[in-house]
Amino acid sequence: MKNLKILLTLFILICSFNITAEARTKKVTPDYRMEYLNLDWWQKYNDPVLTDYISTAFKNNQDLKIATLNVKQAEQTVKMAFAGQLPQLGFQGDLFRDFSSSTVKFGNIVIPDYKQSNFFLPLTMSYEIDIWGENYLRTKSVKKQLEIVKQNEKSSYISLTSAIASQYFNLIKFDQLIKDQEELVKLQTEIVRLEEIKYKNGLCPVTELMDEKQLLTQLKEELNVYLDKRLIIARELGVLTGLREKDLSQMTRSDYSTITLLPLPDTINSEVIQYRPDYVKAEDYIEKIGIDAKVARRDFLPKFTLYGQAGFSAYNLTNIFGNHTFKSLAGVVPSLDLFTGGLKMARLRWTKLELEKAQQIYEKTILTSIQEVNNSLGGAITREKNYQESVKRYNLENEKYALANKKFEIGAKSNLDLMKDQERLLVADKDKVSSQINYLLSTIDIYKAIGGKDFTTVNDNL
Repeated sequence: MKNLKILLTLFILICSFNITAEARTKKVTPDYRMEYLNLDWWQKYNDPVLTDYISTAFKNNQDLKIATLNVKQAEQTVKMAFAGQLPQLGFQGDLFRDFSSSTVKFGNIVIPDYKQSNFFLPLTMSYEIDIWGENYLRTKSVKKQLEIVKQNEKSSYISLTSAIASQYFNLIKFDQLIKDQEELVKLQTEIVRLEEIKYKNGLCPVTELMDEKQLLTQLKEELNVYLDKRLIIARELGVLTGLREKDLSQMTRSDYSTITLLPLPDTINSEVIQYRPDYVKAEDYIEKIGIDAKVARRDFLPKFTLYGQAGFSAYNLTNIFGNHTFKSLAGVVPSLDLFTGGLKMARLRWTKLELEKAQQIYEKTILTSIQEVNNSLGGAITREKNYQESVKRYNLENEKYALANKKFEIGAKSNLDLMKDQERLLVADKDKVSSQINYLLSTIDIYKAIGGKDFTTVNDNL
């Protein structure tokens, strides 16, 4: 019994040491997914409907759920890897009966044929002594893989929330475009009616009437396109948010004029790419492959396995726990692979090549990230300028319409000409709305390019 106590004590001490070491390295963190969701950023657009859609997607979207499940699976993989660092304890009984034994000789002693039962009920412990730290490095490599999976999850959140915002703003844009287009169709229909009266009275050629009718068909076609695009966008938004409304009217949204236009920075520091998930993943992958290379080198070294058994052995089940039935043993098994057909060397060379490839991926990621940041900022600045110019053009068209309306009131302008001036004002409004939404979409592109950070303050944090 003394040997059993020693063996169990040794096993408990080894387990306690490894569990305590793991507890030191384990970080207790809050729900990191809320940081990925970044509602504080989306609230800057001053649209509670948008943030409500994003919150709904957090609860319903399947892609986010899959990404979270991937993280949980990776966490379990880390636990499985860590289990390889711990000793293994199990029970494996040996119960058998010799019905007819052959003659057994021990030197000059001869044991004739016999029949007997054998009962052996031991606890078996084995532990690979991690002298070279190989098992520890394997666990460390799996932890790096967990960090990579978390960056995949972060990327999913950034992509999804950006897609929701983009589709939502596009839905708002088509609401206003359809509103203006319907007014254009209404005006053009009246213009065609008046042109028909002029033609019947011989006041205009037939080609003028045909041109107005042709323009009406073009406006109706454009309206149909807007209606179709709005329906498609609403359905896509429903999929992204996990909503299943069949009626488009149930997809609530705000008016485009209430959305806040965020100011753009003049430049963005290139160091901002450190927040991008693909950049962090590239760094983590280099570290992971570097660890794998160390494991591949240490795989050439000998291994030492500590083993032991403690239990009861008897030839009669009724006497299994009797006197002189306790049996225990302990030992160390050294092992060294002398020939594996070049397997280990090939694995080491493959890992070195993978490390070189990871470094090239890292360099490419840096260049691509800087390019995307610069492109997104440059595109946003251009769209901001275009929006400002469209506002100027709309204001000028509005002033022209006001003057035309005064001329109409004093009888210096016909109703037909006034309606055409109103059409030009509606076209200018459509351009202004499109430019404004394009500007909003470009700010989302910057948000994605810098890894889901607030670009209005990101330079201050570097």
